[in-house]
Amino acid sequence: MFKSTELYEKIKEVNSDAIKWLITSNNFFYSLSTEEQQELKTHIIRDAFKYHFENNAYYREQCEKKGVRPSDIQNYTDLVNIPVIPVSTFKSANSHRLLSKPLSSIEHEMRSTGTSGIPSVARRCDETMDYTTIGLYNSFRDMLKLSSGAGLCLCPSTEEIPEMGMIKAFNWLAGLLDTNRFMVKEERFVPEEAVSQLKEWQGKFTRHLIGPPFLIHRFISFLKATNTKLELDSGSMIITLGGWKRFTGAMISRTEFNQELETWLGIPANQVRDMYGLVEANFLAIEDEFNQKHIPPYIHFSVRDPENLSREVADGETGQLVIFDPIARSTPGMLLTEDMIYLRTDRDPSGRNSQRMQYVMRAPSATEFGCCAVNLESKMSADEQRDVCPVTQ
Repeated sequence: MFKSTELYEKIKEVNSDAIKWLITSNNFFYSLSTEEQQELKTHIIRDAFKYHFENNAYYREQCEKKGVRPSDIQNYTDLVNIPVIPVSTFKSANSHRLLSKPLSSIEHEMRSTGTSGIPSVARRCDETMDYTTIGLYNSFRDMLKLSSGAGLCLCPSTEEIPEMGMIKAFNWLAGLLDTNRFMVKEERFVPEEAVSQLKEWQGKFTRHLIGPPFLIHRFISFLKATNTKLELDSGSMIITLGGWKRFTGAMISRTEFNQELETWLGIPANQVRDMYGLVEANFLAIEDEFNQKHIPPYIHFSVRDPENLSREVADGETGQLVIFDPIARSTPGMLLTEDMIYLRTDRDPSGRNSQRMQYVMRAPSATEFGCCAVNLESKMSADEQRDVCPVTQ
């Protein structure tokens, strides 16, 4: 047994919180060898599997149907056998059956809605919220190193949409800064106001843009149309979350996006950072200074053959993403997503030893595309269309 695994077990033995130790120790875990990380993940994920197996009748029934129990998970290669829950289950009318804790213990609900209009509801207890908050801020600090500046948030505020997962994540991020402004109000974005706000902050704060790609893209399109070039600050960042596919189905090119940001805002590609996450999980995979998305070391990505979900594909091959999220306590964090990705195998110049992901597309089996950003863009476009062509009685 590796020393890191022994330490994890010793923390548990003295009734201390081994999970909190994990999520505050990214730098330590990045320094471990791949073999040590895999051994440690086996212990962490097996414990999470055991917890939900014992406390969740619905999940236990799924496990028993597959003939898998916690005692069957002995080593890293066994993780592939742990039963997973399709994220579409969170959209069902009886999604409360996913709870491993009483409904009365739920502190917060987050939602994400794609093209179907049916929300995915993720419920979190106080323990899960503790872990999520600590983990997210640790990841923000690790990858972005932000602690000051002004955030121009091209999205609604949580005051307007408190339950939307993407907006909640942006709100957490904006909390690291000195000040912020949310520029979408009543589902309206006025780019002239964004320009005015950036000019007001000039010389006072390092200015950052935060938002889904479609709204950053919309802002850049306005700058191009009005031939308005802005020069942000040397430490400014553009931070995105929410996917690159628009509600129309069109894709935003990341290469062109980066080029236009450099042309119209003076921001180089290494200061443009995208994040990946989903409302049912409790982490964000954030791009480092080399634009590579790192998976937090206490989270495990398993990439499966979409034709045979019990089989993992080799690193570097595209497959359907399964997430093992051991900090999820309210609901099982063994999630079958509808995303196709591959795990990068090229050299990692950052020195962080972790899984690194590259998003490819939605899975062919997905019944809808989209997320919070798609739903938000669809609503904004519908409202704008009504403004242009109002319905008259």
